[in-house]
Amino acid sequence: MEKSGLFQIGDVAKMFHLSVGTLRHYEKVGLLQPEYIDYKTGYRYYSTRQFECLNTIRYLRVLDMPLEQIADFLNNRDVDKMQLMLQQQKELVIRKQNELKIIENKIEHRLKQIQDALSSEFDMIHIKQIAARRIAWIQNTLSIKSYLDLETSIRQLEQYQQDAVVFLGKVGVGISKEKLLNAQYDKYDMVFLLLDHEDVYAGTIDELQEETCVILRFCGSHKEAATQYEKLADFIKDHKLCITGFSKEITMIDYGITDDTKKFVTEIQIPIQPI
Repeated sequence: MEKSGLFQIGDVAKMFHLSVGTLRHYEKVGLLQPEYIDYKTGYRYYSTRQFECLNTIRYLRVLDMPLEQIADFLNNRDVDKMQLMLQQQKELVIRKQNELKIIENKIEHRLKQIQDALSSEFDMIHIKQIAARRIAWIQNTLSIKSYLDLETSIRQLEQYQQDAVVFLGKVGVGISKEKLLNAQYDKYDMVFLLLDHEDVYAGTIDELQEETCVILRFCGSHKEAATQYEKLADFIKDHKLCITGFSKEITMIDYGITDDTKKFVTEIQIPIQPI
């Protein structure tokens, strides 16, 4: 304490667990002015009567209230105003909690998908029941020589979305039932997005019912898929099955997360039923 009843800025900062820079910023924005400034030395001093104000500022900052809102309250202190501020901040916190929960779920889904892909059994055909799911899709005839060939279609699907990263790892392509029956595997008919439960998509969504599929995973991406379709077609024929819809071909691991093509994993699903 340099002067009677006054405390230097450094002492006040220590008492309130703040930085000197923070107190200087509060002064700059007009939130808390020092009690006294020694213009010869530039030293700033605060009195005990300012401590309650500083304690209020610190409390409201812990609640993540913006400085402008705090300044407005300090200039117009009122119980009703404080209640309103706290209620509004509570609602904001709840919204943030919900947003963080959605992010947590997205991370969890992606981790499970990567772990599932890394434990894949390649070049083995299985019959599996696939749960109902939501997709957004566009009809688009395309050949895929590299991952860049999908970019235009993906941008079309994502053009109205706020956050494109939500779809990382959930983009797929499909071949129509008619082309599958005619063994035409060189071109795709659609590009789609698989949507998780928490995904909000600004566009038309189709609800796919539960379906039985023959499934094959292989090491590679779309450009290596044609021979895999031939294997699936032979399996379907040998087991006296018939194709009931379009294929869903999804790269579970691709350029989105690695440059090592040896680690790419793609899954093909073709819906079927007994003849």
